[in-house]
Amino acid sequence: MAIQTPYCLTETDLNHLKKWFSHYVRSFYCADPVTQQAIVLKEEHSLRVCSEILNVGRQLGMSQNGLRIAEAMALFHDIGRFDQFTRYRTFVDRKSENHAQLGVEVLRRENTLAALNEETRNVIIKAISFHNRLSIPDGETQICMHFSRLLRDADKLDIFNLVSTYYCAGPGEKSNAIELDLPDTPGMSDEILTSLLNGKMISMQQMRSLNDFKLLQMAWIYDINFQPAFQIIQERDYLKKIRDALPESDRIDQIYDHLLSYLKQRSDCSDSPQIIPV
Repeated sequence: MAIQTPYCLTETDLNHLKKWFSHYVRSFYCADPVTQQAIVLKEEHSLRVCSEILNVGRQLGMSQNGLRIAEAMALFHDIGRFDQFTRYRTFVDRKSENHAQLGVEVLRRENTLAALNEETRNVIIKAISFHNRLSIPDGETQICMHFSRLLRDADKLDIFNLVSTYYCAGPGEKSNAIELDLPDTPGMSDEILTSLLNGKMISMQQMRSLNDFKLLQMAWIYDINFQPAFQIIQERDYLKKIRDALPESDRIDQIYDHLLSYLKQRSDCSDSPQIIPV
């Protein structure tokens, strides 16, 4: 007997959401080159996160309905960024507002998800509201945890791609939108280095420099959830690309080797994930 689930998002619903997204984002296009570049940066990021979440979800054996729900939350996960940059000219939440909460407010104000049933709306909203937190709150349902983890993995995969490409490009025009207005100064926070070696995540509040931000990105490996995402990170060599953008340091080499060992262990793990009945 097929498992009945209240979670549902049809192909027609998804197409409507994609059209709404395109129309909404284009309303922020403007003649100012700095703002326009920032808007396009987040538009393209959102679309790539859709591709990443579908790639991981398919490898996990998710249903077409589950994949459509995942794609919708990926499409909207940064919908608050457009209003954020237009109003504050920064993507730094501590200098403006929490972009995930802004996104939830946009979706509710615009009734963007009105055509979906309550259960589907709620799981999309929760995954978006959790995607930029240091960790997912306790007490959520198995399905909410699954989608939230999936979105966090897909988001990190594309940010890994974005920053590693940016760092590998070498000297050139700086992007404050990517560097989060952090100073490109020598040295790194000892607190952050210790956290990395101890397998701990790093909060945005701990960052003092661009080097700290690069270390924070490397620490994301501790918050990856699904084996396909670990394998993608390993195949694309993201950790090495970020490490190569950091200063020469025996301590960083030690941390890098530790992270590579962790990544290989998780990439080789053959535990099959439980298929979510959505």
